[in-house]
Amino acid sequence: MNDHTESQNQEERLDGAAEAAEAAGEEQSALRDALQKLAQAETLIMHQKDEVLRVQAEMQNLRRRTEQDVEKAHKFGQEKLSAELVAVMDNLERALQVAVDRENESVKSLLTGVELTLKSFADCFRKFGIEQVDPLGEPFDPQEHQAMAMQENPNVEPNTVTGVMQKGYTLHGRVLRPAMVMVSRAPVAGIDEKA
Repeated sequence: MNDHTESQNQEERLDGAAEAAEAAGEEQSALRDALQKLAQAETLIMHQKDEVLRVQAEMQNLRRRTEQDVEKAHKFGQEKLSAELVAVMDNLERALQVAVDRENESVKSLLTGVELTLKSFADCFRKFGIEQVDPLGEPFDPQEHQAMAMQENPNVEPNTVTGVMQKGYTLHGRVLRPAMVMVSRAPVAGIDEKA
């Protein structure tokens, strides 16, 4: 019986070892599945983090663009009105330039009124960021000036503004109306000079 018991014990040990090996195999399989699911979850988390960061960056960009748009609307919203007021300023300046009889008392008081109105307009323009561009003697700048004619002038550098036909205006640094100017050019050597 001893052999039989020993054989039975050995069978039981083998069965136990097989069960243990099977259990270990199942544990390893479960562990592999768990590690695979963990890797998938980590990948998903990384993708979601990237997505969240992208959305946050888009929101910051949108917020910044919106702030810039609001700022531009505040700065340049009155652009059309400003352009119309520039024409009024031009007319007031012309009225002062063409006044003939400045010694006549009735004309003198009228001119004083026009001068005060012009000063008031100039103060208003400064307050709202409208600057006058009067480039006489400055180099020609096509961004701020509109050349109406070119004239030979040996006394100044070529491309210098020698006359202003109409002053220009800017609104917060942006051209509202370019100054209409006459620009100097270098004298052209004639054919007769060689002879």
